[in-house]
Amino acid sequence: MKSLIVNTSQKYEIIIRHGGLNQAGEYIREITKAQRALIVSDSNIAPLYADILEDSLKKSGFLTSVFVFEAGEQSKTLSTVEKIYTHLAENRFTRSDIVVALGGGVTGDMAGYASATYMRGIDFVNIPTSLLSQVDSSVGGKTGVDLPSGKNLVGAFWQPKLVLIDPDTLSTLPAHFISDGMGEVIKYGCIKSESLFEICNAEIQDFDDIIYKCVDIKRQIVENDERERGERMLLNFGHTLGHGLEKLHNYSGLSHGAAVGIGMVMMAQAGEKAGLTKQGTA
Repeated sequence: MKSLIVNTSQKYEIIIRHGGLNQAGEYIREITKAQRALIVSDSNIAPLYADILEDSLKKSGFLTSVFVFEAGEQSKTLSTVEKIYTHLAENRFTRSDIVVALGGGVTGDMAGYASATYMRGIDFVNIPTSLLSQVDSSVGGKTGVDLPSGKNLVGAFWQPKLVLIDPDTLSTLPAHFISDGMGEVIKYGCIKSESLFEICNAEIQDFDDIIYKCVDIKRQIVENDERERGERMLLNFGHTLGHGLEKLHNYSGLSHGAAVGIGMVMMAQAGEKAGLTKQGTA
């Protein structure tokens, strides 16, 4: 097991542990006195892991319910968040209860935003199950949804109470989602860590080490600039153009990690053309 403490406006722990999903209830009970826990997940992940998480939460004394939405970026909308609000209200959730995000970046972003805004703020825990969310989106407190006008145009900074990363969940990911997550991993290598490329180029990739190094870099940056007024902008390398490409494809057919990869190449090319970037970088 590996762990990190993120010292932001709300201090929280990132735990990286194989099999950690089975002990999720115990970890969450340590950081909350909540009676109710809502699991938010999508139609791909819920059939695989929601029962495991729910059983663990029940064993730790939580009253549980599950909200499942249709998997995909197309569901990352205000209308889906409104359905989460309705579920919370109908099941009598109060500000003292907790939301648990179980899934990839879309799930974490939406569950986090619903948590930030329901009753003006309810605690949430992030349990990322994709490589992309484990190395990047689950940490740092950025939450939000897309609008027809563009990606992530509505959102809030809302730090989780806990991030629990179980690398075992990567075993059920199709290969293209591993490649997708590596887009964000490469970003971290580009902005902060040449040694990360050495790990990625190893004959056998150590995903535990890759995840730890990425979240440690993000931890340091977020601690220095929680609200993205300076250094944190580095984390957006490739994202401005990448988000535009995702919208151009109507949020289908081009994954986020692939779009970020293309965006990084385009930005490096523009930097070379402007004389700001060393020739050959792209």
